Amino acid sequence: THSDGSDPFNEPYQSLNYVPANYTILQSITIDSFEKNNIPRTDTRDIERKQLRVLFIGTYPPRQCGLAKYLEDLVDNYQGPYGIVAIDEKDLKPTTRNYSNNIVFRLKQNDRETYYRVAEMANSQGYDVVNIQHEYGLYGGMCGEYIVHLLATVRKPIIITMHTVLPKPSEFYLSLTRTIAALSTRIIVLSPVGRQLLVDLYGVDETKIAIIHHGVPDVPFTQTLTEAKQKLGFDAKRPIMATFGLLHRDKNIQLVLKAMKKIVEYVPNILYLVLGQTHPLVKLHEGDSYRLELEYNVTTCGLVNNVHFVSKYLDDKELISYLSASDIYITPYIHEEQYVSGTLAWAVGLGKAVVSTPYLYAKELLAHGRGFLIPFNDHQALSSTIITLVQNQEVRDAARRQAYKFGRQMIWPSVTCDYENIFRNTLLYF
Repeated sequence: THSDGSDPFNEPYQSLNYVPANYTILQSITIDSFEKNNIPRTDTRDIERKQLRVLFIGTYPPRQCGLAKYLEDLVDNYQGPYGIVAIDEKDLKPTTRNYSNNIVFRLKQNDRETYYRVAEMANSQGYDVVNIQHEYGLYGGMCGEYIVHLLATVRKPIIITMHTVLPKPSEFYLSLTRTIAALSTRIIVLSPVGRQLLVDLYGVDETKIAIIHHGVPDVPFTQTLTEAKQKLGFDAKRPIMATFGLLHRDKNIQLVLKAMKKIVEYVPNILYLVLGQTHPLVKLHEGDSYRLELEYNVTTCGLVNNVHFVSKYLDDKELISYLSASDIYITPYIHEEQYVSGTLAWAVGLGKAVVSTPYLYAKELLAHGRGFLIPFNDHQALSSTIITLVQNQEVRDAARRQAYKFGRQMIWPSVTCDYENIFRNTLLYF
């Protein structure tokens, strides 16, 4: 509360015509009908047999972002009937984006009325459950608070997938997240650390939370990378490193470039691939300035023969081709609190030798010999680790096998099956 006793969480809701009157209750307890209802429905056999009709809500291609790709892969592997509500960013003209026919509605990020219309659709059009893909920045209002309109109005089981769980939230983020958790029937997180944060920091009952690892494509493990390298026109004996994803400053590619100065002294023919275009939202504000700065550094450091930028949005086939040819994958990110990374999940799922800074997700995913951690912003540690791995194939391959073995639970058919089980079990007790 403020010094005058007012609640900062309630203030923004005055303009939304939604003030959570029971906010003090929401802050201290979890409203969870799933947990408290131990009596299954009488129509359990029907639910167990039927194909559930799911309303998915999230960003979706052709919008270019990691969550859009995640939802596309999820629904492509879902066997039952479904509809998708696609989230459009503010100020987007409807005619500038053509969606596929499985989009049943376009939610406008900053238009409160569309949140109620989505809830009405969920309630009236025969959907069994609603799955919301959640990132704070995707929804309108302060910190994405408009999502509360939707959660409070839907009368069907709501399973929310939280792609971000903040380990050091502000008071407002803490309160908003607790409200989102309270209004959701079940919560899916993408790693154990996400569940622990929700339990310890946000006070969510752990029985309400399910862990489903980030999905990855099902690609056979290959002991040798010769064929994959030759398909892309690379020398089969050339060591290749890679980082992929939409480019922005938090990717910290400059750390790898600093390390490359030392690496090339020991491995002169090494190649570092920076795969992906500038993030569309970043491009709106600063254009391609970050990529241009990196390219300038490559030139001034004399690394033009060792660093290659593939500045385009890569589809799955292209990504798999490049990763299959890579000996080492690097995530040099700068934010310790990052609790999930789709690019790291892919690298582990494809059985890559991964070197990463120790953000939360990396520490979890690369444990037990599945990869290698270096301190944040330590280019000397990065260079020495890379040199060791390039020169020691046995160590590299041991990590690759452990990573691939762990990643088998992350392939999309398995992930989608886990989703369907949660949908069905949630409906049984709703």
